[in-house]
Amino acid sequence: MQSINQLVEHPLLSEKQVTLVLKREDLLHPFISGNKYRKLKYNLLAAKAEDQNTLLTFGGAYSNHIAATAYAAKEKGFRAIGVVRGEELENSWQSNSTLSRAYEDGMRFKFISRNDYRKKEDPEFIEQLRKEFGEFYLVPEGGTNSLAIKGCEEILTHNDKEFNIVCTSAGTGGTASGLINASFSHQRILAFSALNGDFLKNDIQKLASNDRWDLNTDYHFGGYAKISEELINFINDFKEKTKIPLDPIYTGKMMFGLFDMIKLDIFVPNTKILAIHTGGLQGIVGMNSVLKKKNLPLLNI
Repeated sequence: MQSINQLVEHPLLSEKQVTLVLKREDLLHPFISGNKYRKLKYNLLAAKAEDQNTLLTFGGAYSNHIAATAYAAKEKGFRAIGVVRGEELENSWQSNSTLSRAYEDGMRFKFISRNDYRKKEDPEFIEQLRKEFGEFYLVPEGGTNSLAIKGCEEILTHNDKEFNIVCTSAGTGGTASGLINASFSHQRILAFSALNGDFLKNDIQKLASNDRWDLNTDYHFGGYAKISEELINFINDFKEKTKIPLDPIYTGKMMFGLFDMIKLDIFVPNTKILAIHTGGLQGIVGMNSVLKKKNLPLLNI
């Protein structure tokens, strides 16, 4: 399945003579959105090949990955277990838009402390989960493993050869690594970290097959799921001008950073940029409930 490439029309782009096209991965599937569709594709095939009937994965309260895995499991006939960060959610998850939807799609939850959540890659902890739930196919947090990268390598096609720069947001580095591996020799991949810190650089280096890439860590807005009024206003203004919705965790931050770099003349005139819309729009409802409590403006849905 391939997504459409949509030309972004915006006054800044005309002024700076930069062409920007957004690859609408968010439109691949109504519920398994964007890069999650890519990351799950070969993992689901592997689970079937191993005769597994249960998927187990990890995620936070508003995780796109939790939502996508729940629906994918329902669609492909698997049981789904979500190990969710934050034991305090055990008594309130019904009011959480992401978790309640995942539950409706058949996922069952195990809520654990943030301390225990750090053990998500610990073999002993995984073995404890097997004793509790029985045999399962493990899908890592965020979905990133070698099979996920194989799926993300399919984002770029021969039709994308005309672009000089390919941009993506980065959380675990899987999507960026897939794009790097699939990129053409004249292209540079620019990944915008949604997390505070540059540790993602090491993760991407381990998975990437070439060095034609950069990790930008200037536009994380304080860290994962952190947001500001400036970012909210940018996302709302972008949607008003282009009719394209952006999520506040990943693609919104990438696009904010990209527009700031264009404003600062980082790209020479006639540069052709392809930016990947990795989806995640389901999280907007949950983010708005957080913004409301903080008396911040809401994201337009």
